[in-house]
Amino acid sequence: MHSLLKRLGITVCAALACGAAQAQPAYPSQPLHLVTAFAAGSASDIVARMIAEKLQGALGQPVIVENKPGASGQVASDYVARAQPDGYTIMLATNTTHSSNPYLFKNLRYDPIKDFTPLVQVCNFPFVLVVGKQVPVKSVGELLAYGKQHPQAMNYAYGNSTGQIAAASFDKITGLAAAAIPYKSTPQAMTDIIGGRATFMFVDLASAAGHIQSGSLRALAVSTEQPSALAPDLPPVSKALGKPGFDLAAWVGIFGPAKLPQPIAARLGDELYRIVASQEVQQKLKQMGADPTPARAADFGPFVVRQKAVWGEKVAQAGIEPQ
Repeated sequence: MHSLLKRLGITVCAALACGAAQAQPAYPSQPLHLVTAFAAGSASDIVARMIAEKLQGALGQPVIVENKPGASGQVASDYVARAQPDGYTIMLATNTTHSSNPYLFKNLRYDPIKDFTPLVQVCNFPFVLVVGKQVPVKSVGELLAYGKQHPQAMNYAYGNSTGQIAAASFDKITGLAAAAIPYKSTPQAMTDIIGGRATFMFVDLASAAGHIQSGSLRALAVSTEQPSALAPDLPPVSKALGKPGFDLAAWVGIFGPAKLPQPIAARLGDELYRIVASQEVQQKLKQMGADPTPARAADFGPFVVRQKAVWGEKVAQAGIEPQ
């Protein structure tokens, strides 16, 4: 009798579990939110909206882009790190949020490795050194000469950590002793460069391209050590200075919160990889000034770990003290 009751209990529990599993809606059953750490009009925002449109078609659910700028990406990163790991909140992140911030802030509110599930690597962005049209220089050499003539007027703007580290490194190497001016986002920093309220900045080519074409910004050099196919007329900073070793570019990838269930992570990773590896998206990335680098989670995860160490060295070389 006892054995019969035990078997009956197991059968009832199994039936209840089966019923619960059947009641669970298939993923995805509601809109997704793709969070970006920077403001509308930034390179991250442009890429996020392009991917969101494609992901919406692949999943059959709306994908809403949420801009959460502030504190060099800490606001967005902290938000996603604490989100429910259910696949409905994901993040388009960069080396700012996941490589540089651990060395720029003493009390980071999230762990870039432990608090996230890597899903896909998207692209790299070369940065360009730009000045506003009011600054009468057309080359890196002329900028240095201008700085010597007007030392009190020299400053640089930045809206993310890549721009900060590149400008601080440039400032240290050249001895300009320019003042640093932080901004909440790259578009705000560019506005003050264009308006003549700041002298120079390093900005991703995607964000600056339209302003460069219109003449409101003048590009002097690229931040990568090798010439960029995306800006073939611009010399590398290292070549312009005659000092090798200046080599900076930003990476972009997509993450979910930590402990994302494997089936959901696999579904998102597969769909996202198909999107970013497609010829259409790669062509659009190139047109906006990005170098496509599609990679699945298995490769992207170790890449993020390596990049954290690399950017730590760059922050130290730039002489930036954590805040």
